[in-house]
Amino acid sequence: MENNQEYHMSSDEFRHWGYKTIDWIANYLETVEQLPVLSPVEPGDIRAKLPETFPVKGESFADILQDLDEIIVPGLTNWQSPNFFAFFPTGISAPSILGELVSAGLGVQGMLWATSPACTELETHVLDWLIDMLKLPSQFKSSTTGGGVIQDSASSASLVALIAAREQLKADINQLVVYTSTQAHLDALKATCLIFSFFSNLSIPFRDICQF
Repeated sequence: MENNQEYHMSSDEFRHWGYKTIDWIANYLETVEQLPVLSPVEPGDIRAKLPETFPVKGESFADILQDLDEIIVPGLTNWQSPNFFAFFPTGISAPSILGELVSAGLGVQGMLWATSPACTELETHVLDWLIDMLKLPSQFKSSTTGGGVIQDSASSASLVALIAAREQLKADINQLVVYTSTQAHLDALKATCLIFSFFSNLSIPFRDICQF
């Protein structure tokens, strides 16, 4: 028996729900100041509102947007609120949201130049711009021995920086020292735990570092 059921959104459906989703995000950002910064929910409250087993059939996108309003937003710590002063700013903006939408739509895999020349060359060029903006020496540029890639988080950047420093020195790993501060972000200590095979020289007990 022929099955003509369509499991994917049509282009018209994608446009319709895409506009609706953009409207939802815009409304959230317009009203986030009125929401509590910290969620009033208790541990387990969100999960209690979710189905116990995975759905056999997908929900309509209208139901998904309703779930955002009724389940997800009440359980958020609202980082975009102007009343939020903890940790660090997430730095989103309307252009950055649209940029992420384009990135998701293209679905580029930028592992190598061959997997996406435009992605590789754009990233390389923008990082060379950053060298100029920071007035760093030309050795940091991709045209010499420098160059780099954009990391997905500060934690990843700390890890990559420490790996690069370790490999550049090519020294006895037991003689290397990582300097940080008690006021530094935990990612520096986590990166140290990951890339070095010793913990005896740490001034903070390893068990305290790795409770994250």
